[in-house]
Amino acid sequence: MKACVFTLGCKMNEVESASLMQGLEELGYEVTDTLSYADVYVLNTCAVTAEAEKKSRQAVARVRKCNPSARIVVCGCASHNHPQAFAQKAGVTLVTGARRKDKVLSLLREEGVFPDGEEGGFCELPAPKRTKTRAFLRIQDGCNNFCSYCLIPYLRGRTRSRSKEAIVNEAALCGAKEIVLTGIDISSYRDGETDLSGLLTVLSALPARVRLGSLEAGVITEEFLAQMKEAKNVVPHFHLSLQSGSSAVLKKMNRHYTREEYLNKCRMIYNAFPSAAITTDIIAGFPTETEEDFLQSVSIIAEAGFARVHCFAYSPREGTLSAKMKDLPAEVKRQRTERLIRAAEAAEQNYLARFMGSEQTVLFEEEGGYTENYIRVYAQGAREGSLCRVILKERYQDGVRAEILKEL
Repeated sequence: MKACVFTLGCKMNEVESASLMQGLEELGYEVTDTLSYADVYVLNTCAVTAEAEKKSRQAVARVRKCNPSARIVVCGCASHNHPQAFAQKAGVTLVTGARRKDKVLSLLREEGVFPDGEEGGFCELPAPKRTKTRAFLRIQDGCNNFCSYCLIPYLRGRTRSRSKEAIVNEAALCGAKEIVLTGIDISSYRDGETDLSGLLTVLSALPARVRLGSLEAGVITEEFLAQMKEAKNVVPHFHLSLQSGSSAVLKKMNRHYTREEYLNKCRMIYNAFPSAAITTDIIAGFPTETEEDFLQSVSIIAEAGFARVHCFAYSPREGTLSAKMKDLPAEVKRQRTERLIRAAEAAEQNYLARFMGSEQTVLFEEEGGYTENYIRVYAQGAREGSLCRVILKERYQDGVRAEILKEL
Protein backbone atom coordinates (compact mmCIF):
# COMPACT_ATOMS: atom_id res chain seq x y z
CA MET A 1 0.00 0.00 0.00
CA LYS A 2 1.29 3.44 -0.91
CA ALA A 3 0.48 6.66 0.97
CA CYS A 4 1.08 10.26 -0.10
CA VAL A 5 1.18 13.13 2.40
CA PHE A 6 0.49 16.45 0.64
CA THR A 7 1.13 19.63 2.60
CA LEU A 8 -0.13 23.18 2.26
CA GLY A 9 0.87 26.11 4.45
CA CYS A 10 3.41 26.75 7.17
CA LYS A 11 6.59 25.09 8.42
CA MET A 12 4.62 23.68 11.34
CA ASN A 13 2.40 21.84 8.86
CA GLU A 14 5.49 20.55 7.05
CA VAL A 15 6.95 19.17 10.28
CA GLU A 16 3.67 17.56 11.29
CA SER A 17 3.38 16.03 7.82
CA ALA A 18 6.87 14.56 8.17
CA SER A 19 5.73 13.01 11.46
CA LEU A 20 2.66 11.57 9.74
CA MET A 21 4.91 10.13 7.04
CA GLN A 22 7.00 8.42 9.70
CA GLY A 23 3.88 7.07 11.40
CA LEU A 24 2.52 5.75 8.11
CA GLU A 25 5.81 4.00 7.40
CA GLU A 26 5.61 2.33 10.79
CA LEU A 27 2.12 1.11 9.83
CA GLY A 28 3.63 -0.56 6.76
CA TYR A 29 2.90 1.99 4.06
CA GLU A 30 5.30 3.02 1.33
CA VAL A 31 5.28 6.80 1.80
CA THR A 32 5.99 9.84 -0.37
CA ASP A 33 5.44 13.58 -0.13
CA THR A 34 5.51 13.96 -3.93
CA LEU A 35 2.09 14.15 -5.53
CA SER A 36 1.82 10.84 -7.41
CA TYR A 37 -0.21 7.62 -7.53
CA ALA A 38 -1.13 6.33 -4.06
CA ASP A 39 -3.78 4.27 -2.32
CA VAL A 40 -4.22 6.80 0.49
CA TYR A 41 -3.72 10.56 0.41
CA VAL A 42 -3.35 12.66 3.54
CA LEU A 43 -3.98 16.37 2.90
CA ASN A 44 -2.58 18.65 5.60
CA THR A 45 -4.43 21.92 4.95
CA CYS A 46 -3.96 25.63 5.63
CA ALA A 47 -6.40 28.44 6.45
CA VAL A 48 -4.09 31.39 7.14
CA THR A 49 -5.70 33.28 4.24
CA ALA A 50 -8.88 32.80 2.21
CA GLU A 51 -6.68 31.90 -0.77
CA ALA A 52 -4.85 29.23 1.26
CA GLU A 53 -8.16 27.67 2.27
CA LYS A 54 -9.34 27.73 -1.34
CA LYS A 55 -6.15 25.96 -2.48
CA SER A 56 -6.65 23.40 0.29
CA ARG A 57 -10.11 22.56 -1.07
CA GLN A 58 -8.78 22.43 -4.62
CA ALA A 59 -6.10 19.95 -3.50
CA VAL A 60 -8.78 17.25 -3.22
CA ALA A 61 -9.36 17.41 -6.99
CA ARG A 62 -5.60 17.44 -7.60
CA VAL A 63 -4.99 14.19 -5.74
CA ARG A 64 -8.04 12.50 -7.31
CA LYS A 65 -6.43 13.02 -10.72
CA CYS A 66 -3.58 10.78 -9.52
CA ASN A 67 -5.96 8.00 -8.39
CA PRO A 68 -9.73 8.55 -8.50
CA SER A 69 -10.39 5.48 -6.34
CA ALA A 70 -8.00 6.38 -3.52
CA ARG A 71 -9.04 7.13 0.05
CA ILE A 72 -8.52 10.80 0.93
CA VAL A 73 -7.89 11.90 4.51
CA VAL A 74 -8.01 15.62 5.33
CA CYS A 75 -6.57 17.32 8.42
CA GLY A 76 -5.26 20.76 9.38
CA CYS A 77 -6.54 24.28 9.76
CA ALA A 78 -8.80 24.48 6.70
CA SER A 79 -10.63 21.26 7.58
CA HIS A 80 -10.88 22.38 11.21
CA ASN A 81 -12.46 25.64 10.04
CA HIS A 82 -14.92 24.14 7.53
CA PRO A 83 -15.00 20.33 7.90
CA GLN A 84 -18.15 19.83 5.83
CA ALA A 85 -16.60 21.65 2.86
CA PHE A 86 -14.18 18.72 2.65
CA ALA A 87 -16.45 15.91 3.85
CA GLN A 88 -18.86 16.46 0.94
CA LYS A 89 -16.12 16.14 -1.70
CA ALA A 90 -15.87 12.93 -3.69
CA GLY A 91 -13.18 10.58 -2.45
CA VAL A 92 -12.82 12.16 1.00
CA THR A 93 -13.32 9.44 3.61
CA LEU A 94 -11.99 11.02 6.80
CA VAL A 95 -11.88 14.62 8.04
CA THR A 96 -10.10 15.72 11.23
CA GLY A 97 -8.85 19.07 12.50
CA ALA A 98 -5.71 21.01 13.42
CA ARG A 99 -5.13 20.23 17.09
CA ARG A 100 -4.84 16.44 17.26
CA LYS A 101 -3.08 15.24 14.14
CA ASP A 102 -2.24 11.99 15.88
CA LYS A 103 -5.88 11.12 15.13
CA VAL A 104 -4.97 10.68 11.47
CA LEU A 105 -2.92 7.58 12.29
CA SER A 106 -5.38 6.06 14.76
CA LEU A 107 -8.48 6.71 12.62
CA LEU A 108 -6.94 6.02 9.22
CA ARG A 109 -9.44 3.35 8.22
CA GLU A 110 -12.47 5.08 9.75
CA GLU A 111 -14.91 7.20 7.79
CA GLY A 112 -16.62 10.46 8.68
CA VAL A 113 -15.85 13.76 10.39
CA PHE A 114 -13.98 13.61 13.71
CA PRO A 115 -13.74 17.07 15.32
CA ASP A 116 -10.74 17.70 17.56
CA GLY A 117 -12.62 19.36 20.42
CA GLU A 118 -10.49 20.91 23.17
CA GLU A 119 -6.76 20.93 22.49
CA GLY A 120 -5.60 19.39 25.78
CA GLY A 121 -1.84 19.12 26.19
CA PHE A 122 0.88 19.14 23.55
CA CYS A 123 0.10 16.60 20.83
CA GLU A 124 3.03 14.20 20.51
CA LEU A 125 3.65 12.69 17.09
CA PRO A 126 6.28 10.27 15.78
CA ALA A 127 9.70 11.82 15.23
CA PRO A 128 9.50 13.39 11.75
CA LYS A 129 10.74 11.42 8.78
CA ARG A 130 13.89 13.17 7.60
CA THR A 131 13.17 14.56 4.15
CA LYS A 132 15.63 17.48 4.27
CA THR A 133 19.16 18.17 5.45
CA ARG A 134 17.96 20.36 8.30
CA ALA A 135 15.73 18.87 10.98
CA PHE A 136 12.62 20.79 11.99
CA LEU A 137 11.70 20.18 15.62
CA ARG A 138 8.24 20.96 17.05
CA ILE A 139 8.51 22.59 20.46
CA GLN A 140 5.15 24.39 20.81
CA ASP A 141 1.66 24.65 19.34
CA GLY A 142 -1.24 27.11 19.54
CA CYS A 143 -1.35 30.85 20.18
CA ASN A 144 -2.69 33.24 22.82
CA ASN A 145 -2.10 36.47 20.91
CA PHE A 146 -5.44 36.79 19.08
CA CYS A 147 -4.23 39.29 16.48
CA SER A 148 -7.35 40.88 15.00
CA TYR A 149 -6.69 39.48 11.49
CA CYS A 150 -5.74 35.92 12.43
CA LEU A 151 -7.80 32.72 12.75
CA ILE A 152 -5.01 30.49 14.02
CA PRO A 153 -5.78 30.72 17.78
CA TYR A 154 -9.36 29.68 17.04
CA LEU A 155 -8.18 26.71 14.98
CA ARG A 156 -4.98 25.54 16.67
CA GLY A 157 -6.12 26.49 20.17
CA ARG A 158 -4.27 28.10 23.06
CA THR A 159 -0.50 27.86 23.43
CA ARG A 160 0.96 24.67 24.85
CA SER A 161 4.56 23.56 25.01
CA ARG A 162 6.38 20.29 24.57
CA SER A 163 8.41 18.89 27.44
CA LYS A 164 12.09 19.78 27.26
CA GLU A 165 12.93 16.09 27.79
CA ALA A 166 11.00 15.11 24.64
CA ILE A 167 12.66 17.93 22.69
CA VAL A 168 16.16 16.96 23.83
CA ASN A 169 15.57 13.28 23.05
CA GLU A 170 14.34 13.97 19.52
CA ALA A 171 17.12 16.49 18.90
CA ALA A 172 19.79 14.04 20.04
CA LEU A 173 18.45 11.21 17.87
CA CYS A 174 17.82 13.15 14.65
CA GLY A 175 21.51 13.38 13.71
CA ALA A 176 21.10 16.65 11.83
CA LYS A 177 23.79 19.30 11.53
CA GLU A 178 21.14 22.01 11.94
CA ILE A 179 17.93 21.92 13.96
CA VAL A 180 15.16 24.48 13.44
CA LEU A 181 12.91 25.05 16.46
CA THR A 182 9.37 25.25 15.16
CA GLY A 183 5.94 26.16 16.52
CA ILE A 184 3.05 28.55 16.06
CA ASP A 185 4.44 30.94 18.71
CA ILE A 186 7.75 29.61 20.02
CA SER A 187 8.28 32.87 21.93
CA SER A 188 5.66 31.60 24.40
CA TYR A 189 7.52 28.33 25.04
CA ARG A 190 7.52 27.29 28.69
CA ASP A 191 7.95 23.91 30.34
CA GLY A 192 7.83 24.46 34.09
CA GLU A 193 10.56 26.99 34.83
CA THR A 194 12.18 26.57 31.41
CA ASP A 195 11.34 29.29 28.89
CA LEU A 196 12.72 29.64 25.35
CA SER A 197 16.07 31.03 26.46
CA GLY A 198 16.35 28.24 29.03
CA LEU A 199 15.63 25.69 26.31
CA LEU A 200 18.48 27.13 24.23
CA THR A 201 20.79 26.56 27.18
CA VAL A 202 19.59 22.95 27.44
CA LEU A 203 20.24 22.46 23.69
CA SER A 204 23.67 24.11 23.78
CA ALA A 205 25.36 20.73 24.25
CA LEU A 206 24.13 19.50 20.85
CA PRO A 207 26.77 19.00 18.12
CA ALA A 208 24.51 20.92 15.73
CA ARG A 209 23.66 24.51 15.04
CA VAL A 210 20.24 25.65 16.24
CA ARG A 211 17.99 28.03 14.30
CA LEU A 212 14.93 29.73 15.76
CA GLY A 213 11.56 29.81 14.04
CA SER A 214 9.35 32.89 13.96
CA LEU A 215 9.64 35.11 17.05
CA GLU A 216 7.52 37.81 18.63
CA ALA A 217 9.23 41.12 19.40
CA GLY A 218 8.49 40.81 23.12
CA VAL A 219 10.88 37.86 23.55
CA ILE A 220 13.87 40.00 22.54
CA THR A 221 15.60 41.27 25.67
CA GLU A 222 19.22 41.84 26.62
CA GLU A 223 19.03 38.73 28.79
CA PHE A 224 17.62 36.58 25.96
CA LEU A 225 20.31 37.73 23.53
CA ALA A 226 23.04 37.14 26.11
CA GLN A 227 21.78 33.60 26.64
CA MET A 228 21.77 33.03 22.88
CA LYS A 229 25.41 34.11 22.69
CA GLU A 230 26.34 31.96 25.66
CA ALA A 231 24.77 28.89 24.02
CA LYS A 232 27.24 29.33 21.11
CA ASN A 233 25.39 27.02 18.70
CA VAL A 234 22.35 29.29 18.10
CA VAL A 235 22.71 31.03 14.74
CA PRO A 236 22.10 34.82 14.34
CA HIS A 237 18.93 34.65 12.31
CA PHE A 238 15.79 36.28 13.71
CA HIS A 239 12.46 36.00 11.93
CA LEU A 240 10.87 38.80 13.93
CA SER A 241 7.17 39.20 13.15
CA LEU A 242 6.23 42.81 12.27
CA GLN A 243 3.03 42.95 10.12
CA SER A 244 2.96 46.78 9.83
CA GLY A 245 5.35 49.70 10.20
CA SER A 246 2.58 51.94 11.55
CA SER A 247 1.94 52.11 15.29
CA ALA A 248 -1.69 53.01 14.64
CA VAL A 249 -2.22 49.92 12.46
CA LEU A 250 -0.31 47.71 14.90
CA LYS A 251 -2.74 48.76 17.63
CA LYS A 252 -5.73 47.87 15.43
CA MET A 253 -4.07 44.55 14.65
CA ASN A 254 -3.78 43.86 18.40
CA ARG A 255 -0.01 43.59 18.09
CA HIS A 256 1.61 44.41 21.41
CA TYR A 257 4.37 46.85 20.41
CA THR A 258 4.84 50.14 18.59
CA ARG A 259 6.99 50.93 15.57
CA GLU A 260 9.70 52.43 17.79
CA GLU A 261 9.63 49.51 20.22
CA TYR A 262 10.08 47.11 17.32
CA LEU A 263 12.99 49.12 15.90
CA ASN A 264 14.58 49.16 19.35
CA LYS A 265 14.44 45.34 19.37
CA CYS A 266 16.24 45.35 16.02
CA ARG A 267 18.94 47.63 17.42
CA MET A 268 19.38 45.30 20.39
CA ILE A 269 19.85 42.35 18.03
CA TYR A 270 22.44 44.16 15.90
CA ASN A 271 24.33 45.26 19.00
CA ALA A 272 24.57 41.65 20.15
CA PHE A 273 25.02 40.08 16.68
CA PRO A 274 26.38 42.62 14.14
CA SER A 275 25.99 40.19 11.21
CA ALA A 276 22.47 39.08 12.19
CA ALA A 277 19.78 38.57 9.58
CA ILE A 278 16.41 39.95 10.62
CA THR A 279 13.61 38.69 8.39
CA THR A 280 9.93 39.48 8.76
CA ASP A 281 6.37 39.53 7.38
CA ILE A 282 4.42 42.65 6.42
CA ILE A 283 0.74 42.83 5.52
CA ALA A 284 -0.33 45.35 2.89
CA GLY A 285 -3.78 46.91 3.02
CA PHE A 286 -5.07 46.18 6.50
CA PRO A 287 -8.60 47.74 6.67
CA THR A 288 -7.57 50.84 8.66
CA GLU A 289 -4.30 51.40 6.77
CA THR A 290 -4.05 54.89 5.26
CA GLU A 291 -1.47 55.90 2.67
CA GLU A 292 0.55 57.49 5.46
CA ASP A 293 0.38 54.26 7.47
CA PHE A 294 1.47 52.31 4.42
CA LEU A 295 4.46 54.58 3.80
CA GLN A 296 5.60 53.81 7.35
CA SER A 297 5.60 50.11 6.40
CA VAL A 298 7.71 50.93 3.33
CA SER A 299 10.20 53.05 5.26
CA ILE A 300 10.69 50.60 8.12
CA ILE A 301 12.06 48.00 5.68
CA ALA A 302 15.24 50.04 5.15
CA GLU A 303 15.29 51.45 8.66
CA ALA A 304 15.25 47.99 10.25
CA GLY A 305 17.81 46.68 7.75
CA PHE A 306 15.77 43.59 6.93
CA ALA A 307 17.56 40.78 5.12
CA ARG A 308 14.31 39.45 3.66
CA VAL A 309 10.63 40.39 3.86
CA HIS A 310 7.58 38.30 3.06
CA CYS A 311 5.01 40.79 1.78
CA PHE A 312 1.39 39.84 1.23
CA ALA A 313 -2.02 41.47 0.92
CA TYR A 314 -4.50 41.48 3.78
CA SER A 315 -7.14 38.78 3.51
CA PRO A 316 -10.31 39.06 5.65
CA ARG A 317 -11.02 35.89 7.64
CA GLU A 318 -14.57 35.33 8.84
CA GLY A 319 -14.64 35.09 12.62
CA THR A 320 -11.86 37.61 13.26
CA LEU A 321 -12.29 41.18 14.53
CA SER A 322 -10.79 42.77 11.43
CA ALA A 323 -13.29 40.98 9.18
CA LYS A 324 -15.93 43.34 10.61
CA MET A 325 -13.94 46.36 9.38
CA LYS A 326 -14.41 47.84 5.92
CA ASP A 327 -11.98 46.15 3.55
CA LEU A 328 -9.82 48.25 1.22
CA PRO A 329 -10.25 47.90 -2.56
CA ALA A 330 -8.41 44.91 -4.04
CA GLU A 331 -6.49 47.17 -6.43
CA VAL A 332 -5.17 49.28 -3.54
CA LYS A 333 -3.98 46.15 -1.74
CA ARG A 334 -2.36 44.81 -4.92
CA GLN A 335 -0.47 48.03 -5.61
CA ARG A 336 0.69 48.36 -2.02
CA THR A 337 1.92 44.76 -2.00
CA GLU A 338 3.94 45.40 -5.16
CA ARG A 339 5.47 48.55 -3.64
CA LEU A 340 6.42 46.63 -0.49
CA ILE A 341 8.02 43.88 -2.59
CA ARG A 342 10.18 46.44 -4.44
CA ALA A 343 11.33 47.94 -1.13
CA ALA A 344 12.04 44.45 0.21
CA GLU A 345 14.12 43.56 -2.85
CA ALA A 346 16.24 46.68 -2.38
CA ALA A 347 16.77 45.88 1.31
CA GLU A 348 17.80 42.31 0.52
CA GLN A 349 20.27 43.58 -2.09
CA ASN A 350 21.79 45.96 0.46
CA TYR A 351 22.02 43.22 3.07
CA LEU A 352 23.74 40.76 0.74
CA ALA A 353 26.17 43.41 -0.51
CA ARG A 354 27.56 43.72 3.04
CA PHE A 355 28.86 40.16 2.91
CA MET A 356 30.32 39.90 -0.59
CA GLY A 357 33.91 38.71 -0.33
CA SER A 358 33.44 37.42 3.22
CA GLU A 359 34.02 33.89 4.44
CA GLN A 360 30.97 32.04 5.75
CA THR A 361 30.00 28.58 6.95
CA VAL A 362 27.28 26.96 4.84
CA LEU A 363 25.20 23.83 5.35
CA PHE A 364 24.34 22.59 1.87
CA GLU A 365 21.01 21.01 1.02
CA GLU A 366 19.76 19.36 -2.16
CA GLU A 367 20.11 22.62 -4.07
CA GLY A 368 22.11 25.37 -2.42
CA GLY A 369 22.43 25.94 1.30
CA TYR A 370 22.35 28.56 4.04
CA THR A 371 24.89 30.51 6.03
CA GLU A 372 24.32 30.95 9.74
CA ASN A 373 22.69 34.32 9.00
CA TYR A 374 20.40 32.82 6.38
CA ILE A 375 22.07 33.85 3.14
CA ARG A 376 21.14 31.43 0.38
CA VAL A 377 24.35 30.09 -1.17
CA TYR A 378 25.11 28.12 -4.35
CA ALA A 379 28.53 26.58 -4.97
CA GLN A 380 29.90 24.22 -7.60
CA GLY A 381 30.85 20.84 -6.17
CA ALA A 382 28.79 21.19 -2.98
CA ARG A 383 27.58 17.89 -1.55
CA GLU A 384 24.15 17.63 0.04
CA GLY A 385 24.57 17.49 3.82
CA SER A 386 28.08 18.92 3.79
CA LEU A 387 29.14 21.79 6.05
CA CYS A 388 31.62 23.97 4.20
CA ARG A 389 33.66 27.10 4.61
CA VAL A 390 33.07 29.30 1.56
CA ILE A 391 33.82 32.76 0.22
CA LEU A 392 30.84 34.70 -1.14
CA LYS A 393 31.41 35.95 -4.69
CA GLU A 394 28.36 37.46 -6.43
CA ARG A 395 24.57 37.60 -6.56
CA TYR A 396 23.03 34.52 -8.08
CA GLN A 397 19.35 33.53 -8.43
CA ASP A 398 17.72 34.08 -5.00
CA GLY A 399 21.03 34.29 -3.16
CA VAL A 400 24.77 34.29 -3.72
CA ARG A 401 27.28 32.26 -5.71
CA ALA A 402 30.24 31.12 -3.60
CA GLU A 403 33.53 29.26 -3.86
CA ILE A 404 34.16 26.37 -1.48
CA LEU A 405 37.35 26.79 0.55
CA LYS A 406 37.13 23.57 2.55
CA GLU A 407 34.67 21.03 3.87
CA LEU A 408 34.38 21.00 7.67
